[in-house]
Amino acid sequence: MSLPPSEPASSTPPRRLGLTGSIGAGKSTVAALLRARGLTVLDADEQAHLVTREPETLAAIERAFPGTVQGGVLDRAALGAVAFADPARLVGLNSIVHPRVRARMTALELEASLRGERWLVQDVPLLFEGGLEVGMDAVLVVDAPLELRIARVMARSDLTREEVLARDARQTPAAEKRRKASYVIENSGERADLEPQVDAALRHLGIPVQPQQ
Repeated sequence: MSLPPSEPASSTPPRRLGLTGSIGAGKSTVAALLRARGLTVLDADEQAHLVTREPETLAAIERAFPGTVQGGVLDRAALGAVAFADPARLVGLNSIVHPRVRARMTALELEASLRGERWLVQDVPLLFEGGLEVGMDAVLVVDAPLELRIARVMARSDLTREEVLARDARQTPAAEKRRKASYVIENSGERADLEPQVDAALRHLGIPVQPQQ
């Protein structure tokens, strides 16, 4: 992720659109629609997966959660079972991973600045939980009814209903996210129902788009 030393940084950094939503709300689908409209999306989850392949990060996780790294590879299921069962241990995990993720996101943001981009999207599941909304120019929240969110997560993973509810309970309540949002997208229907909402959100927020060919 090195930058060309000869290129000067843009004097006008891109404005930030924070994208977030509760577990199972469909945030990733909205992120894909934003990409299709030509916006750069920086995915915190993707960066977290890359970070947790780095030897230094793996060593720190193994020290804090013995047995969760096997042969230099993180056992994500084992780590999740331990960390999500204890709020204090989850805080400890986040203290290892989140600063490294933010460093990678900052580097990617600088690259976008050098390209002259006017807006970029920061896709951050725990945007409000980390207090990161204060650094955003606008926040887009994706929401859906709780029972629908539970069904979506259970369909795509091996989590039980109780485990989904436990993870949801550790996030900022959906009602509070909606209150803090610059714009809310309702994802209780089909993907086709999201397209006009995404376009309306971008118009409302004054974000220009250049659809990808």
